[in-house]
Amino acid sequence: MDKKGKDTHILVIRLSAMGDVAMTVPVLGEVVANYSKIKLTVLTKKQFVPLFSELKNTSVYVADIKNRHKGLLGLWRLYRELKILQIDYVADLHNVLRSQILKKYFTLGRIPFVQLDKGRAEKKALTRTSNKILKQLRPTHQRYADVFENLGFPIDISQAKPMGRLPLSQKTLDFVEQDSKKWIGIAPFAAFVGKTYPLHLMEEVIKELSNTDRYKIILFGGGVGEIKKLETLETKFKDVISVAGKLNLAEELELISNLDLMVSMDSGNAHLAANYGIQVLTLWGVTHPYAGFYPFNQPAENALLSDRAKYPWIPTSVYGNKFPKGYEKAMETITPLKVLKKINEILCH
Repeated sequence: MDKKGKDTHILVIRLSAMGDVAMTVPVLGEVVANYSKIKLTVLTKKQFVPLFSELKNTSVYVADIKNRHKGLLGLWRLYRELKILQIDYVADLHNVLRSQILKKYFTLGRIPFVQLDKGRAEKKALTRTSNKILKQLRPTHQRYADVFENLGFPIDISQAKPMGRLPLSQKTLDFVEQDSKKWIGIAPFAAFVGKTYPLHLMEEVIKELSNTDRYKIILFGGGVGEIKKLETLETKFKDVISVAGKLNLAEELELISNLDLMVSMDSGNAHLAANYGIQVLTLWGVTHPYAGFYPFNQPAENALLSDRAKYPWIPTSVYGNKFPKGYEKAMETITPLKVLKKINEILCH
């Protein structure tokens, strides 16, 4: 590894959705904590750069996959740019067509290149409706760690420590004034309807939390439609603040790192909070923690699952994008009362 005193430079590839990218953070943190001579360059999208700002010996190279690095020619251009960085190893934590093409280029340059094992066959067995094999699959965090082990850099992610609380900037403080109330983050949306808690039920949860006068509720989301819905909730109840569309990701991370609890779907905000050691309550629809996407280092009892007695085919998909007819209301089996009870259990523990 230590080549005449020089750093070992590992390129880490992970594009995709925010949650998948966020899940790399505790793994990369443990790599640089264990190997002082390792330098990491993360190839990812521009909007995800703030996720890695607290990691030592780690920089980000932005993949412009919609323009400069689009298509075969663009990927060749990207490879040529990366080659200048003198990469020693490549950890592909994505394993999609785009990174497979990059693998061919790096292999020509005789650069060791190890790809993520996604476990597609076992995930298919977990989500099929007949002959379902309902068992815990290898967690995604461990799959990421396996890539580094296969490159010759084993780590024990059970030893990974969360990132520290971030100082709040003046802009963030202007939105959320510091006080003695406990701060609860709520991220009520997800990429797919199959794993999104019905908004009218989440509104009941928010109403009851607001009525206690003990909490400040901070709403997270993105996109024009989500922003409007969250702003409506903000106007209905006291001590409810929507930061959707008002703060950038770096500022949201400041806020998330200072929460007492994050309530989230099986989605990106759960992983962002977990990276800072914040307690996370997750609500699960037609997806399931067994697929391996449970937030890092969170207790199993912090997951509220839809009723499999009524909806036995759950999980019907890994990502929540597929569900049989009649499963549209599966998440309604997680009542607002159950959510409120679990919130109180976590915060009063």
